[in-house]
Amino acid sequence: MCGRMNVTDDPFLRGLLDSIGVSSGQVIASPDIAPGAKLSIIRQAGGQRLVTDASWWLLLDQQTLKPNYRYTSFNSRYDKLNTPQSISFTSYRQGRCIVPASGFVEGLGDKKTYFQIEPIDSAIAFGGLYKEWLNNSTGELIYSASIITLPPHPKLKHIHPKSTPLMLPYTDKQTIDMWLNPEFTQVEAFQDLLHPTLHADLSVTQIDKPSKRNIIAERFVIAAD
Repeated sequence: MCGRMNVTDDPFLRGLLDSIGVSSGQVIASPDIAPGAKLSIIRQAGGQRLVTDASWWLLLDQQTLKPNYRYTSFNSRYDKLNTPQSISFTSYRQGRCIVPASGFVEGLGDKKTYFQIEPIDSAIAFGGLYKEWLNNSTGELIYSASIITLPPHPKLKHIHPKSTPLMLPYTDKQTIDMWLNPEFTQVEAFQDLLHPTLHADLSVTQIDKPSKRNIIAERFVIAAD
């Protein structure tokens, strides 16, 4: 995943929140969210689903509680989730979350070819992980998050050949219930989710730069699986 997303407060995003069962909380809306910035996550605690602000960088500096840029952790690779020494191992079992979004940017890796990708008539529920941190000075709890990345999807290889973000089927109540339940630790149940799947038709537009997103080519559509 190229590391840019956009969140629009529109009926599609509100429909996602309703489907997941989030009754309160304000999602951070922005046309451009980059790694290290604040974003919204949906997590479950005490049987309640909450919208929580988090830093888009799973590993924070213990002293400053700001992103630890020595280690890239805005994404969590699928093949590291079950590695005991990895940053994501514990969070995959106890700190799964959903990152709501309206679209994201991917690139070929040549630092000049980028695409804006948005589902048609829906929003995105990225499968994410989060960590909880304690500010020892204030007693405040701080949150950080990452998005799980999967192998490249065959339909998206000409857009981004390295990986595909995990996009959850948010209308599947059973899957969402298991994913958000911090007491559900049988992660083998999520094995099928770790195969890249497109749950909605995608609108794809080539853009100049991730930060500007000026359209430079005609839009095309990639059909859902």
